[in-house]
Amino acid sequence: MANIGYARVSSREQHLDMQLTALMEKGCEIIFQEKVSGIRHRPELEKCLSYLRKGDTLVVFKFDRLGRSLKNLLDIFEDLRQRGISLISIQDGIDGSSATGKLMMSLMAALAEFERSVIAERCSAGRKEARLKGARFGRTPGIDKNKIDAVSALYKQGMSISSIMQQLGIKSKSTIYRYLQIRDIRLNRKVCLYHH
Repeated sequence: MANIGYARVSSREQHLDMQLTALMEKGCEIIFQEKVSGIRHRPELEKCLSYLRKGDTLVVFKFDRLGRSLKNLLDIFEDLRQRGISLISIQDGIDGSSATGKLMMSLMAALAEFERSVIAERCSAGRKEARLKGARFGRTPGIDKNKIDAVSALYKQGMSISSIMQQLGIKSKSTIYRYLQIRDIRLNRKVCLYHH
C-alpha cells in the first residue's frame, strides 16, 4: 500500500516543480513524470497505471493532469475502482480513500456506465436507420476490375499462376482462379491437375 504520484506538464505550465512539491508532501514514494504536453500517447501514465497494485493510492495534482477528456478520465476512474486503487486529487480536494471520495468514485463509475450505454444506443439507432435507407454493413467483396483484366491478359500470354501472383501482388491462388472464372477463361490441364 503506497502513494504513487503522477505529474504532467500543461501547455501553460512547462515545469513540474509545483506538482512535484505537492505530490511529495502527500507522501508519494514514486512519481511518474510526463514532460511533454499535448501528446496523445502518454508512456509515463501507462507505466504508472501498470505499476499500481491493489491497495495503492494514485495521487495527482489535479484531475486535468490525469485525463485528456471527461470520457478518458471516467475510463481511468473505472479501471482504478475495479482494481481496488484509491485516487487523490490535491487541488480538487478529492480523496478516494475517504467516504466522500468513495462516493465520488462511485458516481464517476455510474457516469462512465451511463455514457457507454448512451453511445451504444446511438450506434444501434444509427445502424437501424442506415439499414432502413438501404445501407449494407460488413466487408464488401474485393473485386478489382483492373486486376481481373491484368490477370486475364497475363494468363493468356502463357505466364504461370505463381508469376502472375508475384507480379500483381496477389497473395492467394484461389483469387487468380476466381478472376479467370469471371472472364470465362479455362485453366489449361496442367494447372488443373496441379491444383487438385
